[in-house]
Amino acid sequence: MSEIPQWFWDAVETESEAGFVEVADRDINHLSWSQSSGQGLLFVHGHNAHAHWWDFIAPSFKNSFQTAALDLTGMGDSDHRDAYSNDLYAEEIKAVADSLKMPKETTLVAHSFGGLMAIRACAKYPGRFNHLVLVDSGVRHPEDIKEREPQIDRLQQRKVYPSKEIAQGRFRLQPPQQCENQYLVDYIAQKSLEFDDDGWVWKFDEELNSRMSILGDLAEDFQAISANNMKMSLIYGAQSESFSEKSALYMKELVPELEIVKLENAQHHLFLDQPEEFIDKLSSLI
Repeated sequence: MSEIPQWFWDAVETESEAGFVEVADRDINHLSWSQSSGQGLLFVHGHNAHAHWWDFIAPSFKNSFQTAALDLTGMGDSDHRDAYSNDLYAEEIKAVADSLKMPKETTLVAHSFGGLMAIRACAKYPGRFNHLVLVDSGVRHPEDIKEREPQIDRLQQRKVYPSKEIAQGRFRLQPPQQCENQYLVDYIAQKSLEFDDDGWVWKFDEELNSRMSILGDLAEDFQAISANNMKMSLIYGAQSESFSEKSALYMKELVPELEIVKLENAQHHLFLDQPEEFIDKLSSLI
């Protein structure tokens, strides 16, 4: 295993401040790396992930932007709900920005599932944010959309582990992929666990998928954002199995002003595959 680079330690040892804001009777956890300033940068994680996925990315921007990240409900240290929707997640994203007094000149950087929620937030609250950077996420080409497998009508069995070490060893990226930077995967794995009365468990709601509702039309929301003169960008992995060049070009057809950056030698979790290159590309966009 290669030596862990110093830039990683410098980033994750940068202190962040945790806080909560209430949305629809549930607490939303957020992390802040810097205080109010002229420009904001708010990171939104992917499915079954959490704010700490950005611990080694966000600190690079804290001196130039008011930088923060949040845990969507059902994930990380935020509360769980009886029902989830993209409208609720949109409200959570806005509520965190408002609670932290982030300016209207705030960029949303949103990965995967979080990107879909961020599109809804920008469409539902025009003028609240001024730039959306989608990370391997967005409106897929119709030929890339796969039919969802039918839901099994039963509760998922909660996974409980006797030790944190055993649990960390079972951590896998979804969708499955290999990552050469195992130190990043290990860091995320240990931040994804908590101890309860039964043992070590993952920090996400196993019933989230079955309780999730998607409202509106994603392509219409995406085009509505452009109509409101909001800047939009896309960074995607050249080797991603979740998002294709065909979908990127389709999004460009929907919104010709879209800026597209392809990150070479990167898969769906591109900021794990190429973290320093991702930071450079994001810096150039914002």
